[in-house]
Amino acid sequence: MSRSSTFGHSGFLTDGPLSNAQVPRRAPALLAGVLWLAAGLSAGYWALQAIGQGPISPLVATAAPVQAPEPSAVARALGAVPAASAAVAGVAPAVDAASRYRLIGVVASGTDRGAALISVDGQPPKPYRVGALLEGGLVLKSLGARQARLAPASGAGNPIDLALPPPNPS
Repeated sequence: MSRSSTFGHSGFLTDGPLSNAQVPRRAPALLAGVLWLAAGLSAGYWALQAIGQGPISPLVATAAPVQAPEPSAVARALGAVPAASAAVAGVAPAVDAASRYRLIGVVASGTDRGAALISVDGQPPKPYRVGALLEGGLVLKSLGARQARLAPASGAGNPIDLALPPPNPS
């Protein structure tokens, strides 16, 4: 025997028109489990963020030391051929100053700036800047497109003009 109210509903949830609706009993438990899982993961994430960070220290950048180029590498880059053999020690024939020097390469920017690759007495060539002192008391005075001018450091004496050999037509 059921007793119905005058307004069409009962005071108890089990006695009304919604009493036949089947609400899954697992849904609230599943939703509560997902929320607790999200809360636990969030707490773990923030705990790891707080523990895992150390003090921030700036990194200092250091400049790499600049190394001077190797003269033989520069000579090879400018097309020099290595000397076959050095002169025999102890035998020094009398030669004029111009034949001691051989121009191997020129890198010039105007007449007063640049460098020349010069071989002295058949030795491997070395790079010399304009104004540099060469063996034998000569100074590299000026450069042209395919030539170099050497003059005595004292200023007395005749200058020596060195020219590059003509290019091979190939």
